[in-house]
Amino acid sequence: MTAGRAGWAELVIAALTVAATAVAGYALAGVAGAALVLLIAAVVALVALRVLVPGDAADGAAGAGHPDQRPQPGTGPAMTGYWAQRHSVVGGTTQRHSYETGLRRTLERLLAARLSERHGINLYEDPAAARRVFCRGERDAQLWSWIAPEREPDPDARGSGIPRRTLARLLDRLEQL
Repeated sequence: MTAGRAGWAELVIAALTVAATAVAGYALAGVAGAALVLLIAAVVALVALRVLVPGDAADGAAGAGHPDQRPQPGTGPAMTGYWAQRHSVVGGTTQRHSYETGLRRTLERLLAARLSERHGINLYEDPAAARRVFCRGERDAQLWSWIAPEREPDPDARGSGIPRRTLARLLDRLEQL
């Protein structure tokens, strides 16, 4: 399922539920009952959107500016963090630009934390030592190219993002470190 089609089934089910409830409200209390049901559904939808939409999308222009000044995924309520990370992963696997500006940074931070905690290596001060620990073979060397800190992210990158199988292998390797 593509990123653009994700969630359509849930939206259709929600719309049908609201419509059925509005019909029941009309049957029990007339127009006032149906209007009350629709009003409550609208309020619930607005609250749900505020909670579920990532902070940078909800804040609009507030996210503009330097990337380090933007709210990071996971800084708000737990569900907002989850949806922001999900959006980052879906975007990173479908668009190279999204991978370079979002998911790659997250993976690089995970690599830095793993190397620091388990091997006492600072990824940014000693990338050669980090590469030696990370790369056990040719397959790992291919994975390294996706998160190498010495390679500057290309925010103007075009094309598809990181393949899902490659992302899965990369996450497995990070877990093994």
